[in-house]
Amino acid sequence: MGNKPATLKEQLRENKREINRAIRDLDRERTTLQLSEKKLILEIKKMAKENQIASVKIMAKDLVRTRQHITKFYTMRSQLQAVSLRMETAKSAEAMTSALQGTTKVMKSMAKTMNLPKLNKIMMEYTKESEKMEMQQEMLGDTIDDVMDADQDEEEEDKIVSQVLDEIGIDMSGALLEAPSARVPTAVAAPAPSHAASLPPAPVDASGGGGDSAVSELEARLNNLRRN
Repeated sequence: MGNKPATLKEQLRENKREINRAIRDLDRERTTLQLSEKKLILEIKKMAKENQIASVKIMAKDLVRTRQHITKFYTMRSQLQAVSLRMETAKSAEAMTSALQGTTKVMKSMAKTMNLPKLNKIMMEYTKESEKMEMQQEMLGDTIDDVMDADQDEEEEDKIVSQVLDEIGIDMSGALLEAPSARVPTAVAAPAPSHAASLPPAPVDASGGGGDSAVSELEARLNNLRRN
């Protein structure tokens, strides 16, 4: 009195224990019969050698009955094992049912607490922010590409300018070496006599024809570089 009824899991465990005990008893009885079978076979062989035909027939009948009982024990053991397997299946089904019940309760609770309009709003905001972030990343990538291209262009321009300046510097030095310098009249250290002051100064030769040709050649090379 006052004891709680056993749960299905406890009942299955107890029944399985009883089945296993019955299987062990059957195995024990079958082993005993198999030993009796071996003894009967030895006795039958002995009686046959002694030519006791009547005893051989009686013992042969006992041997047949013993073998029939052994077969029955095998059959009962197989049936008990089948029952045990069915109980295991029932136990698994009961566990699955309990798990499904718990899952169903959780799903119901989640469905009650879930606010679909709010969830839709959150998803729309998430999608909007994701698209905005993708656009910003694309713009940032384009800006980085433009900066890198500009740096490469500046490097190329600096390289070309350096080459041009080097070439111009070499040409200019050569032109300066080839171009004759204009002659400047030497200053008079002492004043001339009064009668010589009225005389006109000596003409200075400042034509510099060779210098003009060098400058023209330099301008032509610069124009060619601009076209290239």
